[in-house]
Amino acid sequence: MSKSVAPRKCSVADTLDLVGDRWSLLVVRELSHGVHRFDRIVRNTGASRDVLTARLRRLEAVGIIRRRLYNEHPPRYEYRLTSAGWELCDVLLTLMRWGDRHLNPDDPPLRYQHSCGEVLDPVVVCAHCGGPAVRGAHSPSGPALADDRCS
Repeated sequence: MSKSVAPRKCSVADTLDLVGDRWSLLVVRELSHGVHRFDRIVRNTGASRDVLTARLRRLEAVGIIRRRLYNEHPPRYEYRLTSAGWELCDVLLTLMRWGDRHLNPDDPPLRYQHSCGEVLDPVVVCAHCGGPAVRGAHSPSGPALADDRCS
């Protein structure tokens, strides 16, 4: 008899359930670039109108974006990131860094300039000591480890 194994409980998995598809993350990208209206989001992401409508509704329902009516007849909305949505932009920057290094090392399609004037090279650091979160510098601990959960 085969024993059933439950998947590991993890915030990564929970987050991917909410935003782990291409279109959701591209919506966040567009909103972070100042694109707030449906037609431009469709054009810049390549998503079909039906898919985009579904993603916008889902992102709004979970508090990542909010919509605001800007035209009553016909009703038209614009979309803005919430504070939770803006936090996802950090994830997008690290995904972009990975893609630039591993998919487009010779010619990244888009570069960001930091307010210091230099090209932005995002890294994940420890909020306590400022050290980079690189392989070997972190490990699971506490209750998450005790019940085989990641955080």
